[in-house]
Amino acid sequence: MSPFPLAAFLASLPWAALGVVLVLAVTYAVAIHPAAGGQARHSVMDVAWGPGFVVIAVISFVLSAGEGDGGRRALLLVLTGIWGIRLGTHIGRRARGGHEDPRYVALLKGAPGSRNAYALRRVYLPQGLVMFFVSLTIQAGMFATGPLGPLAAAGSAVWLTGFIFESVGDRQLEQFKGDPARRGTVLNTGLWRYTRHPNYFGDAAVWAGLFLIAAESWPGVLTVLSPALMIWTLAAKTGKPLTEKAMSGRPGYREYVESTSGFFPWPPRRH
Repeated sequence: MSPFPLAAFLASLPWAALGVVLVLAVTYAVAIHPAAGGQARHSVMDVAWGPGFVVIAVISFVLSAGEGDGGRRALLLVLTGIWGIRLGTHIGRRARGGHEDPRYVALLKGAPGSRNAYALRRVYLPQGLVMFFVSLTIQAGMFATGPLGPLAAAGSAVWLTGFIFESVGDRQLEQFKGDPARRGTVLNTGLWRYTRHPNYFGDAAVWAGLFLIAAESWPGVLTVLSPALMIWTLAAKTGKPLTEKAMSGRPGYREYVESTSGFFPWPPRRH
């Protein structure tokens, strides 16, 4: 096995960072473009989140040509692409024609000075930094020289499990919200019967799987903090906690919390 091409990997980092900057710049331009109501919609950043990782994966794939293992490079590119494009498409379809996401309204309420400039500091810059840091797993994996083996197979299986949970969970929630007769109730069927957040759990599993693929060859294992940050954000920071806070006043939600696993899928508890 050839040694890790450290110089080539380090040289690729500024280009990946430039990709993040371009994604943020385009997203910001779309957000502040005058809409029908004249109000900027910075929640468009959510739409760009998944595709932003795809951009980084493409850049790393191109720059790692002739350096990293071809099979691992292709696998990481394909899996990241499928995940990121599906996520961006789903969120874009959900947000079409709507208003600013309540989370962003609360974050930007009372912004000192320009609301758009404040959003640039509080929304785009932090998310851009997180995007670059989390993607280090993909970037390092693209330059890894070891061949694919059992750990990569296990990572692919974990990724597939996560992708199914995320995509099916999102679809079930979309159908639930589209039924006027169920408005104001709690979704507790399908995957939502086993975890209160199948989409967040699925996202976490996707990134755990990508890490396992990268970690099979040194120094991919050193990027463990990248998926850890993503998983922590989903489970303990802006994913699960904010969603549950928003749902806490809904009738039947307390009972749902008491009977259903908070994150990892598990059979419902009996009372």
